[in-house]
Amino acid sequence: MSRIALGQDDVPTHVIAHLSDSHFLAGSAPLHGAIDTDRTFARALDQVEASGRPIDAFVLTGDIADLGEPEAYARIRGMVEPVAERMGAEVVWVMGNHDERTPFRAGLLPVGRAHGAGEDPVDYVVDVAGLRIVALDSTDGGYHHGRLDAAQLDWLAAVLAGAPEHGAIVALHHPPLATPLPVMEVLELQRREEFARVVAEAGPRVRGILAGHMHYGSSGVFAGAPVSVAAATAYTMDLSAPARELVGVDAGQAFALVEVRPTGLISATVPIGRPTPVSGFDGEFLDRLEALTPEERIELFSRKR
Repeated sequence: MSRIALGQDDVPTHVIAHLSDSHFLAGSAPLHGAIDTDRTFARALDQVEASGRPIDAFVLTGDIADLGEPEAYARIRGMVEPVAERMGAEVVWVMGNHDERTPFRAGLLPVGRAHGAGEDPVDYVVDVAGLRIVALDSTDGGYHHGRLDAAQLDWLAAVLAGAPEHGAIVALHHPPLATPLPVMEVLELQRREEFARVVAEAGPRVRGILAGHMHYGSSGVFAGAPVSVAAATAYTMDLSAPARELVGVDAGQAFALVEVRPTGLISATVPIGRPTPVSGFDGEFLDRLEALTPEERIELFSRKR
């Protein structure tokens, strides 16, 4: 579907559906005995497809399965890949701290996609129409915090140096950002300064960083690169809970639509579900806008009319 710029910026070169923290269990077992992870995740996929947007890639930033079970990986792959195929989109799976490398690699990745094998970090590159998406494994052997070793950072520097014309997106599970939840600070990405050095040296070739892990949406800037953290599709953290408590709730699940534009990265949070519409414009109105000059569009929305 083509898109005409109605504002001052060029249209996106790429659009990414960014989902995170699905936490699937084998046999569709409810997470924490209460959460139907499959149902919410399926709704998210339905919303992406129904939008009709030209999605270039689905990027899933970790904790794909809650216990690293092979059946959980097979089930979620069976949900995502048909949608991606119909939309002509690539799928990029990123390791999370709840994932297990060997079944993750065997269950989700085409043979030979990630360099290394077995329990090596699951790091790889997918190039999509001039944009390099780098899947970076920030897991640290059974711990909930994240870490990137020296060999990974050297590899990352090399793949960023060779990024194609539209640069690179780095996707990892652990965000390189601070958190307003004190307990979650224990689970953060360790030794961020080493990662920051690689990102800073790559400069504008790094168009953005995508992450998950925190179970709430957030954004920031790291070493000069914009960061978008997707909220979980499984359950979310209640940031309005008392300051010394950590509360997960079966509400507020969301994904993100990330646009890569010549002028920068835009990430929009999309709540999962179908609320009741109260206002809006249809496609016919958009067709009318596209036929007008920029001045006529502004006049159409004048408060004096």
